[in-house]
Formats: sequence, C-alpha cells, structure tokens
Amino acid sequence: MAQAAAVAKPPPKRSGSPRRTGATPRTLPYLLIAPAALLMLGFIAYPVLSVFYYSLQHFNPAKPWRNGFAGFDNFTKAFTEDPEFWHTLGFSLQWVVVQVVLQLLLGLGLALIVNQTFVGRALARALVFSPWAVSGVLTSSIWMLIYNSQTGITRYLADAGVGTYGTSWLSDTSTVFPAVVTAELWRGVPFFAILILADLQSVSKDLYEAAEVDGAGRLRQFFHITLPHLKDAIILSTLLRAVWEFNNVDLLYTLTGGGPAGETTTLPLRIASIAVDSHDFGYASALTSIAFVILLFFSMVYLRLSKFGGQEK
Repeated sequence: MAQAAAVAKPPPKRSGSPRRTGATPRTLPYLLIAPAALLMLGFIAYPVLSVFYYSLQHFNPAKPWRNGFAGFDNFTKAFTEDPEFWHTLGFSLQWVVVQVVLQLLLGLGLALIVNQTFVGRALARALVFSPWAVSGVLTSSIWMLIYNSQTGITRYLADAGVGTYGTSWLSDTSTVFPAVVTAELWRGVPFFAILILADLQSVSKDLYEAAEVDGAGRLRQFFHITLPHLKDAIILSTLLRAVWEFNNVDLLYTLTGGGPAGETTTLPLRIASIAVDSHDFGYASALTSIAFVILLFFSMVYLRLSKFGGQEK
C-alpha cells in the first residue's frame, strides 16, 4: 500500500512561472496588424515624404536643365510672387465654409425627418441616401446635363418666361457659384444625413418621455437632448467633410474647369493645373505641402476647441 501511494503521488510543482515561447498575448495583436500597417505606411508615408522632397526642388521634366535643389524658393514664390495662390486659397476657404454649413443644416434636417415614424419611411430614406452612392464622375455628368443651355433647366425656365434661351449658369460669373454649390450639396447632404441619423438611433426614448413629463416642448428637447447627443457626430462629420471639400477637384473640374475667369478655381485645382499643364512639379509640390500644413493645423485646432470626445453623453 505504501509503495502504491508513493507511485500515485504526483510530481512536485516547480517554482516560478513556466517559460513562454513565441509571441506574448500583449504583443500578438501588434504582430497581426503589422503587415497591414507596413502596407499603409508604404502607400501613405512614401508619397507624402516624396511631395515634401520635391517641394524643395526645381523639378520640371520639360525643362530638365533647370532642375536642382531650390531650398525654400518655391514657398517664397507662393507667398510673395504668385497672386493666384491667395485668390485660390481664399476661394477654397469660401467654398469649404459654404458647403459644410449648408450640408450640415440640410443633412440635420433630413435626418430628423426620416428619423420619424411615417408611412413610406424606408423609401424616403433610400431616396435621401441615394446621391451618396453615385460616383463623382456620374454626379458631374448629371449636373452638366441639368445646366446645359440647350437641353437643361434654363431652357425649360425660358419656356416658362423666366430668363432667356441659351443662358448658361456655369459660364456666368454671377450664377456659377450658386450653381456649383447646388450640385455639390446634392452629393454632400446625404453624408451628414447618414451619420446624424445613425447617431439619432441611439438616443433613448426615455429621455424624450421624461422631458415631456417635465413640460419641455419640441424645441427645448432638440437643444437640450438631441444636439448634445449629436455633438461628437457633428464634430467628426464637419471635420471630415471640410477636408474633403477643400480637396474637391472632380466636380468643379468637370463642371467649370475652374472658370469662368478663374472664379471657381480652388487651390487643389490650381495645383493640378501647374503639375499637369505646366509640368512644374516642384512648385506644385510646394503648394501641396502648404495645403497639407493648413489642413493639419485646422484639424488640430478644430478638435482642440470643440473638445471632441471629451464629454460623455
């Protein structure tokens, strides 16, 4: 019996933790995302660094004898010698402010409407969100047909006695800005409506019921319940949309090409013209670097002042 007990007795445990081999649980997630992170670094960091490099160079394939190190000459040219830079930068800021404000207001209104319960709500939501699913090239083509002076809206207005035949809103300096703003609103408003509606779905109905019991009307509920809940969604959507609108090229290039008389030329359009038409990649890279710094500074200040994510709902 004593011998059997001695045989069945388990071996004594070794002191200390067992030796681990391979990746630890703490480092394993980083190892798993490392391939994707390296690919993103290659596809994003390399082009950005290349732009900064060429911004310090005179680089024009059409004039190779002038290529070489330029230092800050391209930046000096932008700020002191190129009046078009300030004009395009000013229009870009005007374009961003008008678009973001109008898209936010209209998107918020549409989100509040389609968030209500009514017959045909699913169809209404599909119609509201459908422009966001249309590509930029197709959107530009649609609005080119709408603004066509022979077959577009101006012809039907002339048939009704409003305006004259052959009027083109895109070639008139007094109407081109409202025309392109309207076209971009059609595409951009659904972006705000989608994000805001998604956040509205998470608002507890109990809050509104409690507010009604306390005698709060619709307006007070909107400002004291709805808007505070939508704060982070509005901040994030306006920031993303401001960056996208600043870099807008496809719609303005297709509809107006920056005209008439440069009235709708944004800074990205100016950069594309210098790089593609003039082949001055050094100066274009310098303008791109300036735009990058402007957007980075604006994003940091905006997030700082808005206190994004700093308050719990």
